[in-house]
Amino acid sequence: MRLRPYSPAHTDGDLSVDFTRADVLFTGDTFWNDLYPFIDHETGGSIDGMIRAANQNIARVGDGTIVVPGHGPVGRRADLVEYRNMLVAIRNRVADLKGRGLTVEQTIAAEPTQPFDAKWRQGIIGPDLFTKLVYRGV
Repeated sequence: MRLRPYSPAHTDGDLSVDFTRADVLFTGDTFWNDLYPFIDHETGGSIDGMIRAANQNIARVGDGTIVVPGHGPVGRRADLVEYRNMLVAIRNRVADLKGRGLTVEQTIAAEPTQPFDAKWRQGIIGPDLFTKLVYRGV
């Protein structure tokens, strides 16, 4: 078993646990499978940190690795890639809207998460809150 810290992602204290012989990675709250994640800005979290952590997780696993998220069902490498791609796309959409001078309310109204909502909105973090969390960090 190997414990590794992430640079600030979900918070400033995220850790992963790699069970090397079993080919299992526990990602903690840096990966919310099929759910929009919570980003705790009060404790150092950021959307860019979440993307960095997702990239680190992808680099550390193979196609057969079991990935245990902080929330949601157990996943695989392909789930991490889909999650990272969702984070990047929404981050870029929100950054573009904010860069054009839109307020957080206007950005929410523009529905930057809409292409992803059918899959990712199932948890406690809905599209509006996730947009606010991303807006705060870009």
